[in-house]
Amino acid sequence: MPELPEVETVRRGLMPVLENCKITEYIQNRPDLRFPIPADMRRALQGATVTALRRRGKYLILDMDSGYHVCWHLGMSGQMRIDRAADKHDHIILKTAEGRSVSFNDPRRFGYVLIAKKGALDKMPHFQKMGPEPLDEAHFHSDYLFEIFRARKAPLKSALLDQHIVAGLGNIYVCEALYHAGLHPATQAGKLDKMQCAVLVDAVRRVISRAIEAGGSTLGDARYVQPSGELGYFQLEMAAYGREGEQCGLNGCCGVIERIVQAGRSSFYCPVHQLPL
Repeated sequence: MPELPEVETVRRGLMPVLENCKITEYIQNRPDLRFPIPADMRRALQGATVTALRRRGKYLILDMDSGYHVCWHLGMSGQMRIDRAADKHDHIILKTAEGRSVSFNDPRRFGYVLIAKKGALDKMPHFQKMGPEPLDEAHFHSDYLFEIFRARKAPLKSALLDQHIVAGLGNIYVCEALYHAGLHPATQAGKLDKMQCAVLVDAVRRVISRAIEAGGSTLGDARYVQPSGELGYFQLEMAAYGREGEQCGLNGCCGVIERIVQAGRSSFYCPVHQLPL
């Protein structure tokens, strides 16, 4: 599933095509995706201008001058495709006054769209209790993480995947951040002291920033690609995720990457420098 870096890469790729552009035609090829497509989609989009293109967590948000926010979740296999040839999995197509087209293509149909009227976005259940963005230094910092972790017995991996604690993180980048922070994924979140929280915050920021620079991660199934059709390249830099049985090598570490399953998801870590607390 696309995580924060992938969605941010999609947002940046779409900005030159959609931001401050008028949607002259809205084409909808089916009534539903993961959920029914909102009845007001045409009213929100057709004939309206995209005043801003934003991201919140794993959601792509179009602010429209029609008085609506249109929110996209890419699901497992969703792609936003720019000026591409028609495909049977193009479920929604937006055409602009500049002659460009953006299609939402989703073979598995786990993606979905939401609509909120202007000013009501933060009141929607999907956004109401969402945690701070990991790159927001004013709200995501060591003191915040220490306070929110201190009474939690949940494993660090699970705590960081909780969108109420921090927005946009998923399995891949949590594994990478914990690896670089030297923290075991099964360690109870409440056992971290302030210094360890500071190290973890820094690791999260560095991993997310670098992944955005690399255009996200395209794994073996190639489900995620950028709107232009280019692949993401962060998978070439992964230090832990998917490397079971390979030597760690971090600062000369002689450990071998191991894998455990937590809540049905694989966690990759080094048993030498990521010791449980």
